Amino acid sequence: MSKADNMLSILWLLKTGKQLTAKQLAEELEIHIRTVYRYIDALCASGVPIIADAGPGGGYKLLRPLDDAPLFFDLDEQKALVHAAQFAREAGYPYGDALERAVTKLKRYTNEEQREAIDRHASGLNVISPSPDRTVAEMLQSLEQSVADARTLRIDYRKERGAFAETRRIDPYGLIHWKSKWYVIGHCHLRGEVRSFRADRIQRIDSTEDAFVRPADFDARRFFLGSLLPDAEREEGTFTVRLIGHPAALADLCEHWQFGHGLLHHSDHEIASRIPAASLTTYLPYILLSYGSAIQVVEPPVLKERMISLASELSAHYRETD
Repeated sequence: MSKADNMLSILWLLKTGKQLTAKQLAEELEIHIRTVYRYIDALCASGVPIIADAGPGGGYKLLRPLDDAPLFFDLDEQKALVHAAQFAREAGYPYGDALERAVTKLKRYTNEEQREAIDRHASGLNVISPSPDRTVAEMLQSLEQSVADARTLRIDYRKERGAFAETRRIDPYGLIHWKSKWYVIGHCHLRGEVRSFRADRIQRIDSTEDAFVRPADFDARRFFLGSLLPDAEREEGTFTVRLIGHPAALADLCEHWQFGHGLLHHSDHEIASRIPAASLTTYLPYILLSYGSAIQVVEPPVLKERMISLASELSAHYRETD
């Protein structure tokens, strides 16, 4: 058995209330007696109240009943858990309070030297992201619970800013965190197909007594990315976008999730990428506008026309303001 397994075995043997010698423990676990001594020392360092009685009839026993088992994590595992908590906190993870309690419990079962090491590693990592919407956290808990329980939900959903909310029934299949936003993926009874819904646009959520069966082969991540990005092997429903411009600007665009996924060609002064038709005149032009004259659209013509139209609208807007 591993070290952790042996230490837990010693703990469970002592929890029976018996007083056991190192020799008895060694024989029970089929390990060397010196190994037992090391494991007892490690358990004590983790906060387990073990006492030793010397002399004939002596041995090891617990000072008091132990309700909570200590956590046997090495330093790298402790560091990873604390760092993961920092990432989750910045992402607006819905069970952030529970995660903080878990980290507190982790520190409770460490000695002073281990706690100092954990604190050093925690202070050495910072995560910077847009401030999460804390009001969404409670809703995310309801969504996650419904996913786990396979329960249909009734939601009031606003598709975009300023639009009226629609009441829908959805079968939630999974949650996605994407670019600082949370989404629930599920079957929409109104549309009769799988859709994605932004959590911060859900204005009301009610659980129902109706259950559903999630498709066995459904992958929420694959569905979500597939709705954003074109299939690398399929040209239907996509356009080839060709840009020329400054090398640094083009290299930066290649790292964008939409350009990078469908990248066909990249040189110092030109890139080509396959872009979903739905993004061509809606999302993409606003990305390109931020690069100003550092890039230029070569094709397709519809994208060039949309860029010209947006630039003209902006120019007219600021002239009216002046």
